[in-house]
Amino acid sequence: MDNFRDSTFTNQLPIIIAHRGASGYRPEHTLAAYQLAIELGADYIEPDLVITKDGVLIARHENEISATTDIAEHPEFAYLRTTKIIDGEIITGWFTEDFTLAEIKTLRAQERIPQLRSFNTKYNGIYTIPTLEEIIDLAEKKSIEKNRKIGIYPETKHPTYFQSIDLELETPLLTALEKTHVPVFIQSFEVSNLKALAKKTNLPLVQLINDSGKPYDFVMSDNPRTYQHISKPAGLKKIAEYAQAIGVNKNLIIPRDSQGKLISPTSLVNHAHKENLLVHAWTFRNENYFLPLDCQDNPQEEYKLFFNLGIDGVFSDFIDTAVNARAAMFSEFT
Repeated sequence: MDNFRDSTFTNQLPIIIAHRGASGYRPEHTLAAYQLAIELGADYIEPDLVITKDGVLIARHENEISATTDIAEHPEFAYLRTTKIIDGEIITGWFTEDFTLAEIKTLRAQERIPQLRSFNTKYNGIYTIPTLEEIIDLAEKKSIEKNRKIGIYPETKHPTYFQSIDLELETPLLTALEKTHVPVFIQSFEVSNLKALAKKTNLPLVQLINDSGKPYDFVMSDNPRTYQHISKPAGLKKIAEYAQAIGVNKNLIIPRDSQGKLISPTSLVNHAHKENLLVHAWTFRNENYFLPLDCQDNPQEEYKLFFNLGIDGVFSDFIDTAVNARAAMFSEFT
C-alpha cells in the first residue's frame, strides 16, 4: 500500500463520488439514486452503512430513520419509538438496530431535506431501503452493462456505538466486500475502526475529517486530539500509517469567511500528497444555500477552484454537474 497513490491515480482524472447516490435528484440512499448516479457518470456510489437487529448492513444516513423513511406512518411500529444517546447526542425516534431486515423492508424512503429539494418529494413512498448486498449487486451489474468499473465507497456510521451494542459493522462489511471485484474505498469518521480494518484487509481506507469536533472514539478514550489536529502535517503522517486517503470537509481546503466568501486555500492538499494520501473533498451541491458567496448560481466554478488545487476526488449530490465540470477542466484527457 506504500505506493497506492502513485500506482493507482497518477495522471488520472479526479474521481466523482455519488454522495448517497444522485441525491440532488432522488431521495438519498435508494437504489434509484445510486442507479441514476451511475447513468450520470459517477465513478463511485457512496452508501452510509448502519445495521439491523438481525445483523444486516443497510444504507441510511443515520441509524435514526424518522427523517429518511415513512416510519411515522406505520402504527405497527409506534411502540419502537424511543430515546437513545448516539455519539453523545440525545436523539428520539426509530433506530435501525431495533428492526429486523424484514421489518425495514416494509418502510419506504423519503426526501431528507424537502425544504431545499421539493422536487424529490414526489418520490416519497416509492423506494425501499437497500441492503449493502443489493448495492454491490447494482455496481457489479452496471459495471458490466456500462463496460466501465463502478466502485462503491461505503462509510461505517457510528462504529463505536454499534460495537457497544454487539452489532459491529466491520465483519459483515468485509464479508460482503470480499465477494466483489468492483473498486472499493472504506471510510469512517472514527480512527480505531480504520486501524482495526487495516489489519484485516488490503482495501483502501479513508479517514474522514470534519472542520470541527473530533472522532467519537477519541471522545470515548479521552484522546485530546481533534479533527484540526489530525489534519495537520503530523496528524496526516499518522493517518498514512493505516489509511490511503482522506475525505475532508472542503472548508479545510478552501475556508470561508464569516460572510460565506472563500478565502485563501490551505496547504492541506499538498501536505496530504506528501504523505502519499489521496484527497477527496465533500460535499459539492448545486443549491445556493450550500455554495460559497463567490459561486452563487455557478456551482461549476466551485469545482474548478478545487480541481485546480489538485484534489483526487469529489463527493457530489449532482453528478452531472460534477462530471461536466471535470470534463471542462480536463478536456485534454476526456
